[in-house]
Amino acid sequence: MEEPLVTLAVHTFEKAQILKTILESEGIEACMHNANLIQPVISAGVRVRIRESDLPHALQVMENTKWLNDNTENRFPESTPRQILIPTDFSDYSVKVCGTGIHYAHQAGAGEVMFLHVCFNTRIPPSFPFVGELLADREAEKNASLPSTHLQAVEQMEKWCASIERKMISGEWPRVKYGYTLLEGLPEEGIQQYIREYRPSLIVMGTRGSRQKDMYITGSVTGEIIELTDIPLLAVPAHVPFNNPHDMKRLAFALSFNRRDLTAFDKLASFFKVYPHIEIQLFNISTSRNEWNEIRLGGFHAYLKKQYPDLSFDYTVLDDGDLLEAIDKFVKKKQIDIIACSTYRRRMIMRIFYPSIARRMLFHSNTPLFVIPV
Repeated sequence: MEEPLVTLAVHTFEKAQILKTILESEGIEACMHNANLIQPVISAGVRVRIRESDLPHALQVMENTKWLNDNTENRFPESTPRQILIPTDFSDYSVKVCGTGIHYAHQAGAGEVMFLHVCFNTRIPPSFPFVGELLADREAEKNASLPSTHLQAVEQMEKWCASIERKMISGEWPRVKYGYTLLEGLPEEGIQQYIREYRPSLIVMGTRGSRQKDMYITGSVTGEIIELTDIPLLAVPAHVPFNNPHDMKRLAFALSFNRRDLTAFDKLASFFKVYPHIEIQLFNISTSRNEWNEIRLGGFHAYLKKQYPDLSFDYTVLDDGDLLEAIDKFVKKKQIDIIACSTYRRRMIMRIFYPSIARRMLFHSNTPLFVIPV
């Protein structure tokens, strides 16, 4: 019986080929799937697959390879002007995401809203000597009058902006300053690169909502950006019942009982100060219902009431059992409109085997999620 293969990473063709070469130099046999780039699925890319038994060694190789690590030196200054980035794939449900971002931008007095679309790049750089035959095939296909991905993206973006303009003229959406940018590559890589250049103060993205299979957790663009970015991110599910943040009445803030909580809440208060009517429910992200959780939540509640006297607070200790199910029951019982939690940058191995609570909640709930990197 052949040993099963597992997907180690998803990259552009050139990065997948580099990773494959690195792995093979370490004695790890690797293969690439989805390398046919004629009509790619934009969010799929090229998958690098290895034997399951090689996974621990491969993860160690990736962890020690500087090319695969993100540049974390350029932290974003807190004084960055309020610019809101809204990545879009032009889907119907992303209109709701766009509406939420535009309403918040207007209410918060943001200087600009930027729409970003990353379209897949089918070009293969000629610097790789082993892709000569593929280049010849691509050249033949290029002459076969295939539609231009970039031109299609331009047309889609112009239609997108025209529909936004109509909503603003009709008064359905408020008037804000906006622009757009088109990039080529994998969505998660293109978005992350643009974040470094544009330096928004908030990212607004969509997610398909609750109960998705685990296989989608590792492939979600929004989930990847949550793990990688240093910028607060608002994730809006497809079936959220509103698109104007001003309609929110109750916000739940997840506590992990460490110093990051205070930093995260201070950032949260800054972003949501335009909604002073919102009630804030504090809750713990552990399901051990004991007196220490009660004491710690009560202490945190008292501290915040003193530091933020204009805000309305309450707190709830979650029931024992599965954490996500406990959160789900809490959200329904308290009629929570949005959940806020902190996250932090972790090593690659930890991100793969132990997804952050923010990422797990992203795929579990139909409630918007506000993620605060600290």
